[in-house]
Amino acid sequence: MDQDAENTLTSLLSSLTGSAQRMLTFTVLWHPELARVGEQAFASPGSRQIALNRFAPLFGRPGGTPLGLGDRRIARDPLMLLRDAADQVTIVTPQSRMSIGVDGETLAGGATLSVAAVERGVVLALGGCVLLCMHWSDQLPRLNSSKTLLGVSGAVLRLHESIRQAAGTLLPVLLLGETGTGKELVAQAIHAGSPRRDRPLVAVNMATLSETLAAADMFGAVKGAYTGADNVRRGWFAEAGDGTLFLDEIGDTPGAVQPMLLRVLETGTYRPLGAAADVRSGARVIAATDQDLGHGYNQALLRRLEGFVIHLPPLRARREDIGLLIRHFITQWENAGNAPAELPTTLIDALCRYDWPGNVRQLAMVVRRALIAAVDGPAPAFEVLVPEVVPQAQPNHGGSTGGMQNGDMHTGSLAPGDAARKVTRRAKLSELDHDAVLAALEDNGWQVGAAALALGVSRPSMYKLIDDHPEIRPAAAIPLAELQSAVGACGDDVVLCAQMLKTPSEALRRHLRGVGLLA
Repeated sequence: MDQDAENTLTSLLSSLTGSAQRMLTFTVLWHPELARVGEQAFASPGSRQIALNRFAPLFGRPGGTPLGLGDRRIARDPLMLLRDAADQVTIVTPQSRMSIGVDGETLAGGATLSVAAVERGVVLALGGCVLLCMHWSDQLPRLNSSKTLLGVSGAVLRLHESIRQAAGTLLPVLLLGETGTGKELVAQAIHAGSPRRDRPLVAVNMATLSETLAAADMFGAVKGAYTGADNVRRGWFAEAGDGTLFLDEIGDTPGAVQPMLLRVLETGTYRPLGAAADVRSGARVIAATDQDLGHGYNQALLRRLEGFVIHLPPLRARREDIGLLIRHFITQWENAGNAPAELPTTLIDALCRYDWPGNVRQLAMVVRRALIAAVDGPAPAFEVLVPEVVPQAQPNHGGSTGGMQNGDMHTGSLAPGDAARKVTRRAKLSELDHDAVLAALEDNGWQVGAAALALGVSRPSMYKLIDDHPEIRPAAAIPLAELQSAVGACGDDVVLCAQMLKTPSEALRRHLRGVGLLA
């Protein structure tokens, strides 16, 4: 960033110090020059009027040169944004032929946006080619050098700071966040930033442990400790050694193992099944869950796990990052050797406005499906890619400056709170056909727990539905040559491999590691 821009940002930062005011911020969600996706422009906290046109404001990122939006389809005559004392934002349209969209609706006249609407992120479409997210920001940008935990939002910047702090401690870490928010990526980042980075990182999905063998899986067993124990069995703690043990889905820990896990955290020792002496563990534990552990869980264990708690933000709380994520998935697609495919701005607009109950994982799967279809023809409509969205009647926001004031314009027909199908009761297995089971797995990254939640069934019931499905195969039953072919096509993307092979992703990950196809 040049010196003038840096001075401007420093001035903005000074004006924020000791103030409850927030900056009105504009983040580029999409642009004909994809390198510009993620750039930001800030209005100072005291600004009451912002002019938005081809040349202003200046958009940039830390270390870059700020520029106007530039595209000739954006008018010279500015779109005016007026912020009042109550933090409502009124849009005044220019005298030009430029098309203007506000959260999926064409704007013919002015409109007023509530504070809450801007809080959730308003998607502005300018000239049919550039998408901006208008939102509040309480901090200035910092360079995000992560190749996996992408984002320019304050939520992601705060997450990176928490990761840095957690990596510098020896405390157990508890990661809390909805399904698909990237809890395993955060665990990997904490491990990579810690002094244990050169030691093993062992990941275990606690939901896959059976009640009968969970203790042996976790802590190991001596020969003859139980029927069928023909050899010494190393447990996950022994495999982790002095490294990191990541316990995903910690809320599904079998009840018999919970007090054993508590003992390890309290004393640093455990006893393998059938052993005559305790073994000392040097492993650092990182646990993760999308469940509320307040009831029915060992509270003493929970208190031990809460050494350092990190809350992962849902995607709807960081709407300004969606464009960057879409661009990242497109780059992954092209780097994997796939044919180039172009997604229309109208589809990107809809993807950015949706609230994504499956978060980043669901977004990734939908973008990949769109790219697959777009190789041979036009990309599918949003409603085809995300069929659970039910169209709703939309209010008329044509020319009234007060039209959006009481509405929740950014959601329109795409708000999951009103539109997405919700499960309010446990479904009967007899009500679910094979197509519903397959769709639930595909929409949830082939994760059994998330698919069970989407269908409204228990995890054991989900496993039964999977076992009965004619198209879904156990990972261990897939021929090695087919596994090698899938890994060659998908690389380390286990979710994409699972989709290709039609097998649950958690079990596939373990099996690929077991046969040496995944590190």
